[in-house]
Amino acid sequence: MRLALFGGTFDPIHNAHVTMARKAADAYKLDRVLFIPAAHPPHKAAATGADYEDRYRMVELACAVDLRFEASRIEAGEAKSYSIHTIEKLSNPDTQLFFIIGADAFAEITTWFRWQDVVRLTDFIVISRPGHLYTIPDGARVHRLDSVILPVSSSAIRRQLAQGLPPPDLAKPVIDYIVGHKLYHWQSR
Repeated sequence: MRLALFGGTFDPIHNAHVTMARKAADAYKLDRVLFIPAAHPPHKAAATGADYEDRYRMVELACAVDLRFEASRIEAGEAKSYSIHTIEKLSNPDTQLFFIIGADAFAEITTWFRWQDVVRLTDFIVISRPGHLYTIPDGARVHRLDSVILPVSSSAIRRQLAQGLPPPDLAKPVIDYIVGHKLYHWQSR
C-alpha cells in the first residue's frame, strides 16, 4: 500500500490542504492519505484557535470529499506530536510511507526531532512554493509536486471568521461546523 501522511495543525483545515492532498494522491498513485491533526506540535506556540477535538472533527468533514482521505487520531493525547513517533507507528513491510509537506517546512527538516530517522523511513512529497528553496539532506527521497497557488492561510481565515465573514476557502461542512460550535470567536453579522 502507498500511504501518505499529511500532518498539520489544521486550524482550520481549508480547501488548499485538500487540493494539495488530492494532487499528491493523483500524481503519486497514493492508496490513502491520512490527515493527522497535531495535538501539540513542538514547533508552534500554544494553540490560539480550536481545540484538538474540534480540529479533528473539521478534518473528518473535509476528508469526506475523497475516498482516499481519512482523518487520523494517531497523535491525539501525545504530550508533543513528533513526526518520527507517528511514522514508526505506521511503518510496516507492506506499506510505502510518504510524507506530504510544504517546501517551507521541508527547508527546516534538519531541525526536527530525530530527523535522520524521519528521512530514512519515509519518502517526501514536497509541495513547491515560489520563493521557498530547500536543500535535500543526504539519503532523503524527495518527490516534487508543483503547487496550485492558492493564497490561503489559516490565520487569515480565523481573522475573517472572527469578523463574521465566512471565508470562501472552507468547505461548507467545515463552515457549518465552525458556525454551529461558535469557533474562532464567530459572530454572525
